[in-house]
Amino acid sequence: MSDLTRIPAPEGVAPAAQYTHVVSATGRLVAVSGQLALDAEGRIVGEGDAAAQARQVFENLRRCLAAAGAGFDDVVKLTYFVTDMAHMPAIRAARAGHIPDDRLPAASAVRVAGLVRPEFLMEIEALAVVAP
Repeated sequence: MSDLTRIPAPEGVAPAAQYTHVVSATGRLVAVSGQLALDAEGRIVGEGDAAAQARQVFENLRRCLAAAGAGFDDVVKLTYFVTDMAHMPAIRAARAGHIPDDRLPAASAVRVAGLVRPEFLMEIEALAVVAP
């Protein structure tokens, strides 16, 4: 694990809800492309079901991080691209299965008009820093 410092509420900035404002890290950067709700054979998981898609996306993120010698403890930033902000509770629930509330990374959530295929409700990318 890299040397991480989390600053959830810098002076003069409103407290963060469901993310950390600042994460400082030293180590090797791992960038994980946006992951979609696809299984290992490329089939969509949970069409029309935000909770099922979020679980699959976080499982794909876990596998990608592991392939680079990283884990969710090393994640410093998550970016959520969602077609409807109503999907955020499902995403937070799936995230909670991998990242405890006291280790939340920096995050951005962006509502998008659509993703690469209309069946996808979300795409999530990650940045991690692993100790050198």
